[in-house]
Amino acid sequence: MKKPVKPQSPMANQASKGGDGESAGLNREIQHKIGQQLRAIYDDVVQEGVPDRFVNLLRAMDKRREGQSE
Repeated sequence: MKKPVKPQSPMANQASKGGDGESAGLNREIQHKIGQQLRAIYDDVVQEGVPDRFVNLLRAMDKRREGQSE
């Protein structure tokens, strides 16, 4: 009985090639393009900042941690 073959994405095949002296993985140009697209998508989220309730929660957690380490 044959083992089932797991389907791979086209990107998985591209990432494993590297016979022309390039190391396996995404080349710098592709990485740069992916980075630009991710920044464009998430730029608005980064500009929003951290809500006050999360800042207050983080401060409370820091105070609690400082009290436990003494």
